[in-house]
Amino acid sequence: MRTRSVADEEALPLRSRRIDKILIYGFLIVIGLAFAAPLVNAVQMSIAVGGIGNYWAVLTRSLNGVSIPQTFVNSAIIALMHAGLVCVIGALAAYAFSFIAFPGREALYYGVLLFLAVPATAILVPVYFISGTLGLFNTHIGVALPEAVLTLPFAVLLLRNRMDDIPRQLVEAAILDRASHVGIFRHVAIPLCRGPLLNLAALSVMWSLQDFLFPSVLLRSPGLTTAAQAVQTIQSAFGPTPAESSQYYAALVLLGVPALVIIVFGFKYVTSGLAAGGVKE
Repeated sequence: MRTRSVADEEALPLRSRRIDKILIYGFLIVIGLAFAAPLVNAVQMSIAVGGIGNYWAVLTRSLNGVSIPQTFVNSAIIALMHAGLVCVIGALAAYAFSFIAFPGREALYYGVLLFLAVPATAILVPVYFISGTLGLFNTHIGVALPEAVLTLPFAVLLLRNRMDDIPRQLVEAAILDRASHVGIFRHVAIPLCRGPLLNLAALSVMWSLQDFLFPSVLLRSPGLTTAAQAVQTIQSAFGPTPAESSQYYAALVLLGVPALVIIVFGFKYVTSGLAAGGVKE
């Protein structure tokens, strides 16, 4: 009967890891193909009749008063406003919760976190009323504000976790140098929170590009239509013919490009930011 050698015993963990890696990568490939299948099908349908020229046709054509290039501009403006508001306000709130002692701090902090469970539909009526009162209908900032309100609790959670990990010796040294809270915030907290802030900005942009609800409620002008909103708005502009159907699929592919680009290029910031701001030591 053959007995296992020391080398065989040491090789077992390596073989197990290799098998685990093969299984994990195989699973990820299957999931990736499953998610990529609708996109591949849409691309195939978009060039089935008329070829690649369908993309140029929908880019230069007004679809129910909607210009696809303009939807990209509208989505980008709203997404940047959303990300800017969330990063600035979230960083200020997280700094206050982490570095400033005041009565009821923890109760207020957990009260803010409760709003993570509030869906967009729950605030739709108040948002509609307030937007009408303030004259924010048909404005980019009118959409960016409610989007930012829903993202801020997550921003406070992420950034406070990171700020709580900042060595207090750095803060004490800044205080000895007569730095104010503004100075500590600018020169200590913000530089050490770049990872979570980049993560937060990337996520805010992605969530804004995917938002359909608030643009549909608050934007009534075709010239302000966003990319997510345009998917439904332009549908009736295409006829039932094969050529028109191919152009519609071409429009859908183009409208999905901004979100896909952000996901591909922003993924590394999302993962690194979550690792930096989502774990407490």
